[in-house]
Amino acid sequence: MDTLSHALYGKGFFGYRKYRWTSFLFGALPDLASFGIYFLVQLLSNFRRPKYGRPSMEEIPIWVVELYNISHSLITAFIFIAIVYFIKKDLTWPMLAWPAHIIVDLFTHSIEFFPTPIFWPLSNYRFDGIPWSNRYVFTTNIILIILIFLYRRMSNTKP
Repeated sequence: MDTLSHALYGKGFFGYRKYRWTSFLFGALPDLASFGIYFLVQLLSNFRRPKYGRPSMEEIPIWVVELYNISHSLITAFIFIAIVYFIKKDLTWPMLAWPAHIIVDLFTHSIEFFPTPIFWPLSNYRFDGIPWSNRYVFTTNIILIILIFLYRRMSNTKP
């Protein structure tokens, strides 16, 4: 799934209590912690990729793959949520956008390109989902986001 959609799901599902915009950030966090850092490194090093579209796995540095494994693991997410629970309990609600991101990715990433390592580091299991670039998945995604925010607006629960 694309990062913006994850952020919007985070805001739509977990952003109607205190820390409303924090859920937006946690919805995007797994992608920002891997590809976001990679993007910044490329930007700061003045790198210009000559082709458009998805890069091959050989082009992506191993550290990006490792950061992806860490940030896209339910184990990692729930460890951090548990730590925060003991420090600032009310912040844990918007943090649930992080595992929600992982679960959505589980079903919207194929085994061919960045399958979601849901139980990393305990298991290397990866589910073969339907890529979010599939037009039916992409269209359903847009419709669901619109419906979530319409529901929030109609129920007077600010997203």
